[in-house]
Amino acid sequence: MKYLHLIWAALFRSKLRTVLTLLSIAVAFLLFGMLDSVRVAFNAGGAVAGYDRMVVASRLSITQMLPARLESQIEGVPGVNLAVRGAWFGGIYQDQRNFFPNMSVGDGFFEMYPEYEISPAHLKAFESTRNGAVVGESLAERHGWKVGDMIPLQATIFPTQGSNDWQFKLVGTYRLKEVKRKGEENALYFRWDYFNEANDYVKDRVGWWMVQLDDPSKSDQVAQAIDALSENSDHETKTQTEQAFNQAFIKQFADIGLIVSAIMGAVFFTLLLLTGNTMAQAVRERIPELAVLKTIGFSDRSVLWLVLCEALLLLFIGGGLGLLVSALLMPGISAASGGIVQLPTLQTSTWLTGLGLMVLIGVLVGLLPALRAKRLNIVDALAGR
Repeated sequence: MKYLHLIWAALFRSKLRTVLTLLSIAVAFLLFGMLDSVRVAFNAGGAVAGYDRMVVASRLSITQMLPARLESQIEGVPGVNLAVRGAWFGGIYQDQRNFFPNMSVGDGFFEMYPEYEISPAHLKAFESTRNGAVVGESLAERHGWKVGDMIPLQATIFPTQGSNDWQFKLVGTYRLKEVKRKGEENALYFRWDYFNEANDYVKDRVGWWMVQLDDPSKSDQVAQAIDALSENSDHETKTQTEQAFNQAFIKQFADIGLIVSAIMGAVFFTLLLLTGNTMAQAVRERIPELAVLKTIGFSDRSVLWLVLCEALLLLFIGGGLGLLVSALLMPGISAASGGIVQLPTLQTSTWLTGLGLMVLIGVLVGLLPALRAKRLNIVDALAGR
């Protein structure tokens, strides 16, 4: 662009104001990149290893437990290879800030999840120890646990013998080879039969069943057949893919998409006001200079585009910087979290959405000052009127 030097000179006419505005824009797009990556991480598709798995849970809510007797009926549905029970426990280790997923599981859990690599010795100990527990390697490393340690958990839902104190013996660890799924190593699993015997109130109730299919292409038919088992009862079920179940489970705690949208809406509204004020003030200070440009032959349309391009350049520099820093920070954040947070690299869709936002905000904040510059009367501007 032959007028780029003019646009650049106008943009940095007040260096301090421009630098502060660029930093504000960069921070806004840094937040956008990070939060959009969080949204993508929570909404990511299920792992290929789970293509043949479905989850059977209550139609009302995943917090509504189901009668254990359903298991034999589910296993009898044509197309079901294996059904493993599970129940959310929700215990706290020492402090709420140490929270990690912990749940009871039935026999065959590690057979159904072959991507969870566990040694035969640890698996045998888990199957033979009544209060035995298995944790991911990342969680064990995070808390300095080793096999043989006792892990105390404070119950938030299910007391035992009138107390909230539960004791589990660490009998093994598991690991995942896939780096993107290292966050799943921050969980504790213990035996469902121990949970069923030891808790004070809930007996023979199951939170959900993980179901392995003989033929994944028949998942719809199998799901309908399983749900028909409890139709019109007080414990109707909803059978869905593992991915859909996980997303529904997360939404029990928070709607990530809504939270991200609300935060970014507030951030970009503030950014709109800030950059709009910057552009309006910059054009107001340069009215005599714009009049001189018109005097030496610049058309009204040329002046309009000069001001509008100045606003767009401001957004492109700040926004691009923010997204770049976001992309550089994400691997570090994932590593620092010990695998709890696994943020993906900045997606192409995030870059394109960010670019669209830069153009939109640039046009919105630059259009009014550009129109004012276009309508500028040379005589009045040079006379200071």
